[in-house]
Amino acid sequence: MEERVIHEDESGAIIGAAMTVLNELKPGLDEKLYENALVLELREKGHSVDQQKQFPVHYKGTLIGRLIPDVIVEDKIVVDTKVVACFNGDHIAQMLGYLAITGLRVAILLNFRRAKLEWKRIVR
Repeated sequence: MEERVIHEDESGAIIGAAMTVLNELKPGLDEKLYENALVLELREKGHSVDQQKQFPVHYKGTLIGRLIPDVIVEDKIVVDTKVVACFNGDHIAQMLGYLAITGLRVAILLNFRRAKLEWKRIVR
């Protein structure tokens, strides 16, 4: 039986939109600028995008704060924009934590540091 990649179409749309943003803005800007441009690009293409959506975080039944991921696309994928030398274990761990709190299954890290977009899908 052929295994299907979860949220493949949405993932492709996010990565394509990120490439468009990077080609337009070029590398070297602040992460927040890429995030804002990505939100505009995805919405322009008809995608449902939440920016800075809040998720309650509980510990032993007590609300201890709120998790606020950068972007959630189609209520399915957490997207985090970075401008870093390279992705590391901390970035992956952060996305796994985001997936655990949000209950979503897929996260995408996007790195806008260089002229060629770097990206990584994390699936829980």
